[in-house]
Parts: sequence; structure tokens; C-alpha cells
Amino acid sequence: MGLLDGRVAIITGAGGGLGEAYAKLFAKEGAAVVVNDLGSTVNGLGASAAAEKVVAEIVAAGGRAVSNGDDVSTPAGGDNILRTAIKAFGGVDILICNAGILRDRTFANTSEEDWDLVVKVHLKGTYCCALPVWKWLKDHGRSGVIIMTSSTSGLFGNFGQANYGAAKAGIYGLIRVLSIEGRKYGIRVMGVAPNAITRMWTDVPGIGDGELDPILSPENVASGMLFMASDLASDHSGKVLAISGEEISEVKMLMTEGFHPKGPYTAQDVAAHASSVFFPADLKRLLPKN
Repeated sequence: MGLLDGRVAIITGAGGGLGEAYAKLFAKEGAAVVVNDLGSTVNGLGASAAAEKVVAEIVAAGGRAVSNGDDVSTPAGGDNILRTAIKAFGGVDILICNAGILRDRTFANTSEEDWDLVVKVHLKGTYCCALPVWKWLKDHGRSGVIIMTSSTSGLFGNFGQANYGAAKAGIYGLIRVLSIEGRKYGIRVMGVAPNAITRMWTDVPGIGDGELDPILSPENVASGMLFMASDLASDHSGKVLAISGEEISEVKMLMTEGFHPKGPYTAQDVAAHASSVFFPADLKRLLPKN
């Protein structure tokens, strides 16, 4: 018995890296998988048959899978991805929004094209894929799980990733809103901030040109994703997990006790109550390690 027996999963950007690891593990655990991938490079150019290769390996291992090469960042692409699942397997139970690209620049050097394309693939792409699946689950009275990919770059910030971080922060907001709306329909919405060495790291000095640290392999993120997609996490929605082979932790937005003036106040009053307004320095353990 697998954790996903009888389920149908759509996984975008599954032609390599994290998505490939998710697809293979989900298939091993009994899911029928739609492997979506446009086959583009990390910066969003070109195309290849990456999805077909992953499907062939899943089928050779005894699993069930079909490929899809639609563009996640268009409404038509999102609709076609869902139609692929319905045509091949009769429906969908799980959606993993994983597809993404990078165009890293310092903010002053970020072109409008760099901004628009990264936001389109990540944030709009998540919307375009989630909306048809959401409507199908709702209209068919079928509970399901949607897992969206955020990032510590959006949740905490990271140098040179203004476009990527903004898109990933937007996805966090979408996770929170849909987890509230989904309660009525039995749709769980979760988020992941993964940490694994994939082809997106190839230009990072000291990482892309070195050997893969096994602890940071995509497979070590896939096990956490399997947990979130399965009934083992049935009590959880609206939460984001930072997942790697080194750590699995919930990332959560918090508020301090705050300053409550109960009426007109001055800027000096805020300064005088700074210890209540800001988090104390001894909570550094909650921040990303530099």
C-alpha cells in the first residue's frame, strides 16, 4: 500500500530537479502522475523533451504517468494541464506548483523583461494552474491538496533576487488566502520553501561547479512533499514548510506584542516603546542563517 494509492497528481516543472524527484516518488507511492514541463532553460528560454524522459522512467519502473508540455504561465496552459489529467486518469487530487525560472540581478540592473517573466512564470503560473484545478475540485465535490512553491528568498529576502523574491512572497499570500477559502470545500493548500541543489544553482560559485552534497539532493525534499500531499498531513492547511535533507521547519508570519497607544500618539512614543514593537535580538534563531 502506497501513501498515494488511487490519487492523481499534477506536478509542474517536473522534467528535472525537484519536480522530477516529486514525480518519481509520488508514482512509487501509487499516484498516477501528470509530468508537466515546457523543457526550457533556467532563464526561461528554449524547449526540450524533459517531461517525456521522466515519464518513460516512471513507466519503466512500473508506475503510471503521462507528459504535458504546456506553458504554466498562461490560462490556456493551465486548462490544458488539467485536461491532460482528466483525459488520462479521470480527474485530479493533488496539484504541485513547482515550475520556475531564474533571472537574478541586483535591483538596479533588473530589466522590465527580467521582472515580468519571473513574476509571470512563478506567481501568474501558480494562479493559472491552481484556478482550473480549484474549480474542478469544487464543482465535483472532491477534496484535494494544492501545494505551492514559495522560497526563503521571498519569505526572508535574498540579495539579487528582487523579482524572484517578490513572486515567491506573492505565492505565500495566495497560500494563506486559499487555505481559508478551501475550508468550505475540503481543499487543503500548503506551501514549500525547498532547499536542494538543482540546475538553478549551476551559476552559484562553489556550488554549481562542485559535487552534489547528498544531503541537499532533491530526493530529500520529495519525502517532505509526500508527507504534505498525503493523508498524514490531513490536519494541516495554510502552512509553509522549509524542507531540505538538513531541516524541516514551519515558516510562519508572526507579530510582536506591540505598542497600543489607545489614542493619539507621536513618533517619539513609538520610539519609546520600541522593545514592544520590534522582535528582540535574542530571537535571531528564528531568522535564516547567514
